Amino acid sequence: MPATSTNQLGTYLKDRRGKLDPAAFGFSLTRRRTPGLRREEVAQRANVSPTWYTWLEQGRGGAPSAEVLDRIAGALMLTGVEREYLFLLALGRPPEVHYQADEGISPRLQGVLDALPFSPAFVKTCTWDVVAWNRAASAVFDYGSLVPGQLNILRRIFLNPDTRAAQLDWESVARFVVAAFRADAVRAGAAKNIEALVDELCRQSPEFEAMWRDNDVRAHGEGLKSLKHPLAGLIAMEYSSFAVDGRPDLSMVVYNPATPADYERVRALVASMSQTAR
Repeated sequence: MPATSTNQLGTYLKDRRGKLDPAAFGFSLTRRRTPGLRREEVAQRANVSPTWYTWLEQGRGGAPSAEVLDRIAGALMLTGVEREYLFLLALGRPPEVHYQADEGISPRLQGVLDALPFSPAFVKTCTWDVVAWNRAASAVFDYGSLVPGQLNILRRIFLNPDTRAAQLDWESVARFVVAAFRADAVRAGAAKNIEALVDELCRQSPEFEAMWRDNDVRAHGEGLKSLKHPLAGLIAMEYSSFAVDGRPDLSMVVYNPATPADYERVRALVASMSQTAR
């Protein structure tokens, strides 16, 4: 394959089909001059016209539809990242995201959290369920003492009096959480999956219902959070949110103590938790 090509889509399609074993798909191996599948065999598997597929590889057919690209990706047995690359080449955008339920996190990702001893950090789903955290997050946010149903950030903000009391400006925090939650769910293709949670919160919290009806959206991004901790007092932390590559349903949020005094407060909470556990 040449290092550069004016027809990158066609070059990529040709390369992918050239790496497939015809026998694995029930095609005859006789009278083949080149390795891989023929164009007409890819077209057959994708349920498109062989002529049209030939034009697509030659850069003559115009932009295909997302539905046809999905069928071609399936015909070529593309992985998730290969399918995304195909869409970017053909349409200039990634494919529509299809939400997948939580599968947990890898030990390596948990290791990243654990490598931050005095920076509270956690991983949340696009429905804002916290699925992993480090010791500092347990000490500051009390995640370790919660049961699974209580590990949803929206439920804590709107239904937990202790969480509400810990916010310096509860209404501002609540509006931000609702707006960022809405954006996360749609970005991950989970708009349908959050309906039960939204209905539950609307029934139990008139404040959530009013904020949800405002239809605000925001990125989680980064910023400053101040928390009134029942033992350590006021703690100021700078936070940043990070996407987890290959997992559009997950993001990692890291809080760094804003000042040396805040660092000492977090360190003391972690130390106290460690002594209690002994």
